[in-house]
Amino acid sequence: MTDDNTTSMEYRRLGRTGLKVSVLSFGSWVTFDNQLKDDLAMECMAAARDAGCNFFDNAEVYAGGESEAVMGRVLAELSWPRWSYVLTTKLFWGIHDGPNTKNTLNRKYLMQAVDGSLDRLQQDFVDVLYCHRSDPDTTLEETVWAMSDIVASGKALYWGTSEWAADEIRGAIEIAERHHLHKPVTEQPEYNLLSRQRVEHEYARLFAETGYGATTWSPLASGLLTGKYRDGVPEGSRAALEGYGWLATSLTDERSVARVERLRPIADELGCTMAQLSLAWITRNPNVSTVITGASRPSQVTENFAAMDVIPLLTDDITARIETAIAP
Repeated sequence: MTDDNTTSMEYRRLGRTGLKVSVLSFGSWVTFDNQLKDDLAMECMAAARDAGCNFFDNAEVYAGGESEAVMGRVLAELSWPRWSYVLTTKLFWGIHDGPNTKNTLNRKYLMQAVDGSLDRLQQDFVDVLYCHRSDPDTTLEETVWAMSDIVASGKALYWGTSEWAADEIRGAIEIAERHHLHKPVTEQPEYNLLSRQRVEHEYARLFAETGYGATTWSPLASGLLTGKYRDGVPEGSRAALEGYGWLATSLTDERSVARVERLRPIADELGCTMAQLSLAWITRNPNVSTVITGASRPSQVTENFAAMDVIPLLTDDITARIETAIAP
């Protein structure tokens, strides 16, 4: 990756850490193993890196561990220097049957699950390890101590949360500070033009008072914001995948489709796709460290990352028009 390839990419600090991440990044949810085997996954990751991406996201539960395995094999094949990229994964749902291996953040699960993830990823450490959901059956103290110990062991450099309530995050930070432990530094929430309440309202004080980071997922609302669902579910889309039929109902909802279609004239005027417009809009939120994108083919990666060229076009006037268009 040369400087010429990265001139248009912006890098932001992950919350208040010193770690810098590309404002657009690449994740493997749904696609890896389900839609992308090793060769295509490699092409997609290489295309993202060529566009300046340095942040690659995964999770233990994706494809029952196979998503991590695919990414591990790809990284081994590509042989990128480990210092040149940020690798993240998430723990909670589990991939083994048992009382201490499913839907938990207890110490036993976390300390063993991280080893499984590292084995599949073929890595000595991940840069960020997330708690994929909160666990009401395990005390925050136990989870915070375990995650801090994982960071202290060097198996993760930072830890964070995903889809936690603001009060839970604040509680975890307070416990870590009280006991001089490694505290969580970033959240991974859903955030897009159609899903905004948590990031823009629930977390508002958290961002302002703690500088907590945000690595957002589902920026295109599972593809709805691309505009491709206006005539139903197209073949090859994620809603057409076996096991993802539950997405079809929300992606073809007439009112939601109508809201999205009101964005089309704005995108046409700017000379960009609706996906690029939606991705660029998210980056205008200063609390967002990186926007995790997904793709099922390399050309889609290139198209998504071209959203960097749209960001300067989003004037206050254009942004106001987007708000008016997407209003329910």
